[in-house]
Amino acid sequence: MPLLPELVVIVGAFALLMIDLFVSERHRIVSHAFAIAVLIVATALVAFGVGGQGTVLSGMFVRDTAADVLKLAIGVVSVLSMIYTWSYLRERQLYKGEVAVLMLFATAGMMLLVSAGSLVMVYLGLEMLALCSYALVAIDRDSPLASEAAIKYFVLGALASGLLLYGLSLIYGATGSLDLGQIGASAYGNPSSLMLITGVVFVVAGIAFKFGAAPFHMWLPDVYQGAPTPITLFIGSAPKLAAFGMTYRLLEVGAGPLDDHWRLALAWLAVMSLAIGNLSALVQTNLKRLLAYSTVSHVGFLFLGIAGGGEQGMAAAMFYAISYSLMSAAAFGAIVVLSSRGFEADRIDDYKGLNARSPWMAGLVLCVMASLAGLPPFLGFWAKLAVLRAALQGGMMWLAIVGIVFAVVGAFYYLRVIKAMYFDEPDGELPPLREDRPLNVVFGVNALALLALGLAWNPIMAWCQRAFAG
Repeated sequence: MPLLPELVVIVGAFALLMIDLFVSERHRIVSHAFAIAVLIVATALVAFGVGGQGTVLSGMFVRDTAADVLKLAIGVVSVLSMIYTWSYLRERQLYKGEVAVLMLFATAGMMLLVSAGSLVMVYLGLEMLALCSYALVAIDRDSPLASEAAIKYFVLGALASGLLLYGLSLIYGATGSLDLGQIGASAYGNPSSLMLITGVVFVVAGIAFKFGAAPFHMWLPDVYQGAPTPITLFIGSAPKLAAFGMTYRLLEVGAGPLDDHWRLALAWLAVMSLAIGNLSALVQTNLKRLLAYSTVSHVGFLFLGIAGGGEQGMAAAMFYAISYSLMSAAAFGAIVVLSSRGFEADRIDDYKGLNARSPWMAGLVLCVMASLAGLPPFLGFWAKLAVLRAALQGGMMWLAIVGIVFAVVGAFYYLRVIKAMYFDEPDGELPPLREDRPLNVVFGVNALALLALGLAWNPIMAWCQRAFAG
């Protein structure tokens, strides 16, 4: 029974494969709506605790409060991604039946990853997510940019999977167990084992790649720019939650006794990510590349929380992962909503004079950019505050100071977008705004949620703290 939400998603994906055979091209919205319904049902099962918590498959699958919190956030963000995907791909004749199937299987992979109780389940969930992501990036077969992005993603992803797998094999060799709980107990008994420490170093490198942390971020800008925008939205939001779940399972549960080593490694990865991400984003003119480099900097902030260590550090990092996934979905959602056939709203110049054309839409984009910049009272401000406090509590004042400095630097490039909307004149004639009411409503809810949750963030933070209590 604890596996019920995952079974619903996987059975739904196989059912969709069959349904898609009998649905004509004109009625493809039926299969897409079915996929959204499957995700909503699975998310509701998690939210209401149906199936209960516990371990199954001989301890390989663990359903606890941490897993439920992450799965609920993954479900919500995946549903948002599916809604954003439909009209954009449809009007460009890129929508194929396998899009929804791949997104369902990727979501199932994420759900398995955050519930992993064994090294085998970690790798199974990770590859399920990764292989679906590679295919989704290449969905526009006629675009050289998308094909190049998919190849880079695949080659570098395979390299990262190899690093991670080598690290996992060293950990297995040092401890003689695949079970994360037993690995933690063995590490506690022999924390100075060279093989074990080396394995953890390789695991940290694999984790950094999956997050897109510097210096393992080289795939991120090209993949974000080359993939169709709704696909970028999907791979740039929910998988960050899964990557956090993997980090918690491998480092805190499995390699907890070695936290002196991996906390320091994550602290330096955080510094590099904050520096490279923010400084590279300053010179970007393409909004998707800007958001890619900003992702690198946000991963740096997330690592501040994990490097802080302890229950508070993990809770702060989880809160940041949830906040960032919602902000990322809204940021790419803005590009989807403002794009039209033959026009991609993916340059900062495309936002010039938006306030004169549509004050409502400009206000929503303002909410998104202000939250990403970490301005109060938006959700992003409280997320940054939580991880900075975690770093201070973990005795890393130098790391918190670096974070504050780059938070100020990072605010500049988000304010450039706001300046373009409110103070610049548009270049030439821009296409009319999209008249897609459902999509506009979803984007409005997504953007305004960043303000609403910023005013009422305590329940989410309390939930994250409860996930790691005791």
